[in-house]
Amino acid sequence: MSLATQIIDLAKQNGIMIATAESCTGGMVMAALTDVAGSSAVAERGFVTYTNNSKMQMLGVSGATLDAHGAVCEQVAAEMAKGALRNSEAAMSVSITGVAGPGGSDHKPEGRVCFGISDEKNCVTETVEFGALGRSNVRAAARDHAMQMLLNRLTQNGSIHS
Repeated sequence: MSLATQIIDLAKQNGIMIATAESCTGGMVMAALTDVAGSSAVAERGFVTYTNNSKMQMLGVSGATLDAHGAVCEQVAAEMAKGALRNSEAAMSVSITGVAGPGGSDHKPEGRVCFGISDEKNCVTETVEFGALGRSNVRAAARDHAMQMLLNRLTQNGSIHS
């Protein structure tokens, strides 16, 4: 059974609608979820917020946070995840912001991706250094990691723990 099918099945069992807030993956998580027949029961909406302006407009990410930390940080990932919940009917959201490549910088290298997962009570973030795998591979790895985060949380009866 695919990861997406497991997520959809568990979300249905728990009555949990899911929203995504994606930057470097450009909607790949929501695309994977909606590839599953019956996903409309739980795949509430996906935000693709590639620019900083779209992160602020669609998700309410703070300009001050972006100015202080840049788009690729756990603070922005948290604000994206919380904004996806605030601007949807979902009970759980996952966010992704990162450097898919090619390139990057010493401070934010290619393959660094920050994730957030949120419900109404809690938001947990993490950073994964996938390395310079190439743009397509970083994006696929980020999609898969975010989906694994969703599955892990849904397996914990739909609750998010620090």
